Amino acid sequence: MQIQEDKAYDEINITPMLDLAYVLLVIFIIMTTAAVQGVKVNLPKASNQPSLAKPKTVAITIANDGKIFLDAVPVTMAELSDRLQVKKSQVPDLPVVVRGDAQTQYSNVVDVLALLSALDITQIGLVTQRLVK
Repeated sequence: MQIQEDKAYDEINITPMLDLAYVLLVIFIIMTTAAVQGVKVNLPKASNQPSLAKPKTVAITIANDGKIFLDAVPVTMAELSDRLQVKKSQVPDLPVVVRGDAQTQYSNVVDVLALLSALDITQIGLVTQRLVK
């Protein structure tokens, strides 16, 4: 068996320093490309033409005393039918949301749903409250 003598190192291992330099280079490249926000351009203004965006949703609210509101305006069933027909003629896929009070009679909500079905309005949503546990 040979005993190793304590010798001074003649060479310096530079691999860890190169690893550190490469990591710093990658971080520098990523940070400089992330800092570039883009090119400034003068964007055109939108026209006043009606857009092809989704139409405004119509809200029908049924209060606990049976009163019906169309977008917060009180209406009768006949007025509701007339106004919905006008809106349906303007927007064929008219989205409607029905909000019935928890204390209202179920028949009031059913009457409104029957009217919507008679007017061939198929995009209907019923608003409920989320249960908190």
